[in-house]
Order: sequence, then C-alpha cells, then structure tokens
Amino acid sequence: MKRGTLSYSTLSSSLEAASFVPENSPARRVWRRFRRHRLAMAGVVLASLIFTLVIFAPVFTPNLPNKQDLKHRLAAPDLAHFMGTDELGRDVFSRVLFGGRISLLIGLSAMAVSVSVGTLIGSISGYFGGRVDTAIMRIIDIIISFPTLFLLIMLASFLGSNIVIVILVIGLLSWMRVARLVRAGFISIKERDFIMAARALGSSSSRMIFGHLLPNSLGPIIVAATIDVSGAILTESALSYLGLGIQPPQATWGNMLRFAQDQMAAAPWTAIFPGLMIFLVSIAINFIGDGLRDAFDPR
Repeated sequence: MKRGTLSYSTLSSSLEAASFVPENSPARRVWRRFRRHRLAMAGVVLASLIFTLVIFAPVFTPNLPNKQDLKHRLAAPDLAHFMGTDELGRDVFSRVLFGGRISLLIGLSAMAVSVSVGTLIGSISGYFGGRVDTAIMRIIDIIISFPTLFLLIMLASFLGSNIVIVILVIGLLSWMRVARLVRAGFISIKERDFIMAARALGSSSSRMIFGHLLPNSLGPIIVAATIDVSGAILTESALSYLGLGIQPPQATWGNMLRFAQDQMAAAPWTAIFPGLMIFLVSIAINFIGDGLRDAFDPR
C-alpha cells in the first residue's frame, strides 16, 4: 500500500511538472520587454487604429472612393467631406481608406514573399556552408550592387503594374537582407551542443533546419519582417508616384500623391492626407520593429 502511495505521488509530481509552464519562459521574457517599450506600444496602437480604419473602410465612410462629383471638385475639408475632394470631386477620405487597403496588402504580401525567399535561401546557405554558401553570398552581393530603385523601375516597366506583379517585383528584390540574417543565425547556432547531439542522432537536414535551427533564429526574422512591411509600402508609393505602380482609377497612397502634385497650391489636402498616412504607417511599423529588436536582443 505504501509502495502504491509512493507511485501515485511520484506520478502526480511528474504530471504536474509536465503540465507546468515556466513563468520565465523566453517567450514571456520577450513579451515583457516588448510591453515595456513605450514607443513600440505606441506603434502597436497607431498601427491597429490605421488597420481598423482601412479594413472596415465602408463602415467609416459613406462615400464610394471612385464616385465623381464635378460640382464639388477640389472642395476644402468640411463635414460632408472630412478630407476634402480631389480634382474629380471624389472624396479624399474614402480614397485614403480604400487606397490604404491596396497599399497595406502590397506591403504585407511583399513582406511575405521577401521573408519566405530570404529564409529559404539563407537557411540553405547557413546550413550547408562551403561552396554553396560562397556561391549564394556572391549572388547576393551582385544583386545588392545594383541600385534597387533602378531594378524596380526596369522590372515594373517590362512586366506591368497590376497588384500581383508589383508584389512580386518588390518582394523578389528585397529578400537579400533576410537571407543574410538567417545565414548568420544558422552559422552561430549550428555548432552548439544541442545541434551536434541532434546531428549525432541522425536527424535529417530538413529536420535540423526546420525543427532546430530555424526556430532559434526567429527573432531577427520577425524584426526584419516588420521593417520589410514599411519598406514595401514606401517602395510601392515611390513606384506609383513615378507612374509605374497601381494605375487609376484604383487608389493607392502613392498614386494619390502623384495626381495631387498638380493641385498642391489650390488643394494641398489632396497630398497632405495620403502622405500623412504613409508617414504614420511607416513610423508605427518602425517603432514596432525597434521594440521587437530590443525585446529579442536586450543587449
């Protein structure tokens, strides 16, 4: 009976230990450090507000973004048109919110492309090393040596300017930094004891990469991903401003700026509000990126 009691007690202790979630786990430490970063939390609040306005645009504006009213063209901001109207009498507030959908979609999608490609190539380079690593790094050096904006303009001119093309062009020209970060993370981790033990136990390359190395390199990847969103939005805005991005009547913040330049003197609000949205989104995402960087690497 005593032996049974001991066995039950031991089993209970084992179950409690197995179900116990440490209060000071790495994820919780990262979250606590991020939460204490005031600028990062301000960025989260600002980005959440903008995303809410953009996603639920039909709820916040009664006007359609492409509805023209030539009788009220270039009208100043008032109660009927919160941000005024443009040269065709279209409501600027509606166009800013609906155009933000496209700008944010391009930013997030281009980030997903760049992070996916960069993570894959960086993983291969960092894990296998040797000639594979050297060849990949030389290719990256060659791509980086070209001015990015020049390559973007050239590819956009040849391939067109629909949303998918713009996403792919931006994403496929911005993966190099992610690849270098992943490679550096793999090189610093792959000689550690737990990796050597997994290799000695016969773990496959895919299991080593996706089961051990990649999860321990997520910090820099997440930080790079947040910054890539901001960079992609700015890049799309630059392309649209140059006439190589999304074309009218579809609104984006970039092409709104392009067509507002002729009305700057008479109707400055047509440029101020889309420009302000680009600025606010960029600064919010950069604040979040700074907070994540400090949270993952407090040194």
